[in-house]
Amino acid sequence: MEMFVDKVRITVIGGKGGDGAVAFHREKYVAAGGPDGGDGGHGGSVILRVNDNLSTLLDFRYKRKYAAQAGGNGAGKRCSGKNGESLVIQVPRGTLVRDAESGQIIVDMSTGEDFVLAKGGRGGWGNSHYATPTRQIPRFAKAGLKGQERDVILELKLLADVGLVGFPNVGKSTLLSVTSNARPKIANYHFTTLFPNLGVIYVEEGVSFVMADIPGIIEGAADGAGLGHDFLRHIDRCRLLVHVVDVSGSEDRDPVADFDAICEELASYSVDLSNRPMIVAANKCDLLPEGSDNLERLRAHVEAAGCELYEISAGTTQGTRHLMQVIAEKLRTLPPVTIYEPEYVEVVEEAGDPQDLVIEHLGSTWVITGTWLERLIQNINFDDYESRNYFDQQLRKCGLFKRLEDMGIQDGDTVDIYDFAFEYQR
Repeated sequence: MEMFVDKVRITVIGGKGGDGAVAFHREKYVAAGGPDGGDGGHGGSVILRVNDNLSTLLDFRYKRKYAAQAGGNGAGKRCSGKNGESLVIQVPRGTLVRDAESGQIIVDMSTGEDFVLAKGGRGGWGNSHYATPTRQIPRFAKAGLKGQERDVILELKLLADVGLVGFPNVGKSTLLSVTSNARPKIANYHFTTLFPNLGVIYVEEGVSFVMADIPGIIEGAADGAGLGHDFLRHIDRCRLLVHVVDVSGSEDRDPVADFDAICEELASYSVDLSNRPMIVAANKCDLLPEGSDNLERLRAHVEAAGCELYEISAGTTQGTRHLMQVIAEKLRTLPPVTIYEPEYVEVVEEAGDPQDLVIEHLGSTWVITGTWLERLIQNINFDDYESRNYFDQQLRKCGLFKRLEDMGIQDGDTVDIYDFAFEYQR
């Protein structure tokens, strides 16, 4: 039997940037050819991509670590290293990506656009970058930067317009099977549906919607009892709930009590969910015992709660076509399926201790390295004015410029921070 997996934790790592090369031009009849070490290639990134053929996160159950390819090292003759290949991870549409530590949403993979989850590290500069009129034989190059590493939780929340809710064995799977192209497994025992089934309902030309059969919710599901709790998240996005109730009382159950119990579970899980528009489908009307007042009692109770009730028999398809037309009409007036906004804000490194930074004085060039600086530079976009300003503020805040001045830096000297260089001015 296929296993339904809808929540996993994984680690993603961007590829390390390649190291720059220390090399010198060697050619017959050319004296002192000079440095010609090439730059390292950039590391590949880890990219998320929606695949509509996937319906679970099962592929992630057995593999939890995903790393993109490292960049190639630079070489002589100014040959740059090859950029590392990005790693594309495919996920089902509707997958929420959360930061594992804070639980905040990083991205909702529902729109179909690719998302860079872990950036690759930048390649280091080769020694050809460091030649100046006063230093013609630089014997150093830069190592590539590490790629971004992060732990994330993937959580699948189905993208369905309509969610079928109700106790096990009330006929939700049958209703989905007779109204859509879905073919769920159906049998006469509890928890036949072990994972959500999706079906597309075609009402008429140009009118269709997606309906999900959510596994039967049992009392206590919102507190983690039974299977129901695991699947309540899949109705989070649904615009409309169709509450299927077995009105025949075929299992010695009272339909009114069943209706109230499911409504309580929805409210326990989420107040927002309990306020979602709902219509009630009184199923198995063809099996109502003679003289039973179940239907009348349920109708009065449901209408008092502000819901509409429709009589159906999923087994004989009686009333199902009309119910689908009613659902399509209601969906016209409801807002679109929820797309969750990102909550997670990347933590940019704050100013560290300047004494932790390593400063090498090489003629008129000052080369700065350090773990804090390496992490900071990964999050700076040097094409963006505000980002560059923030970078400058952090360098001043940590006291780097004062330390350089104490060491004798002159106006016009070059400050080299990984693959970013600028001319120093007081």
